[in-house]
Amino acid sequence: MIHTIIKNKPTRLFIILAGIFTVNALIAEFIGVKIFSLESTLGLKPAEIHLFGGVYSFNLTCGVILWPVVFVMTDIINEYYGVKGVRFLSWMTIILIAFGFLMVFGAIKTEPNAWWVTSKQSAGIDNMSTAFNGIYGQGMGIIIASMTAFLIAQLVDVFVFHRIKKVTGEKKIWLRATGSTVISQLIDSFVVLIIAFYIYPKLVKGQGDPWPFDQLIAICIVNYIYKFFVALLLTPVIYLVHGWIERYLGHEQAAAMKAAAMKGS
Repeated sequence: MIHTIIKNKPTRLFIILAGIFTVNALIAEFIGVKIFSLESTLGLKPAEIHLFGGVYSFNLTCGVILWPVVFVMTDIINEYYGVKGVRFLSWMTIILIAFGFLMVFGAIKTEPNAWWVTSKQSAGIDNMSTAFNGIYGQGMGIIIASMTAFLIAQLVDVFVFHRIKKVTGEKKIWLRATGSTVISQLIDSFVVLIIAFYIYPKLVKGQGDPWPFDQLIAICIVNYIYKFFVALLLTPVIYLVHGWIERYLGHEQAAAMKAAAMKGS
């Protein structure tokens, strides 16, 4: 049976795309705890964008490196497998992310080995257990916000993608793929930060004070500027992936799958 599944090109393609989709989303969640300076990384001066009386530069969570890839994969899967394919993978990814965090919290609760705790002092890490807990022990508010933003953005991406395709047909791949990604990333940028740093602290005691709303919106805008330009830069990648899939499946098979995906939407 497994040989039949693997030999079927549409099924094998779905497995490949699903793997790329879920792995990127999972990694983005776990590396998102690190904040990096985009300008310093690229050897540039801080952007110093003036918004709402404050000055902001591109200090971003490392998760933004991979989330644009996830949304591009959403559009590829949407093109050939439709709404049901994207919905299935989105829910599966959320479950896997929740499972991943549950396992991490379980690991944090284990009693550390005394030798391991001090094993990296020569590298400047005084307590490995504290470092592990600090890196992987993301707050519940951030986890809830991230998963909520992901689901909402996925729904928006799928909706916009099919709306544009109904108007343009098979033409203008860049418009439906990049257009839906740009809009869904806008939703994602605002929802995740507003829930994590404004709504959650207001609803749950002991989580600190909510961020000032004008500062929060300014940071959302700066994050979105980055995601917007990355979405544009990834447009050629979309054409490359489409071209590879068309060659892999064959024109007739690809056309039939795209027609079925639109019909199912």
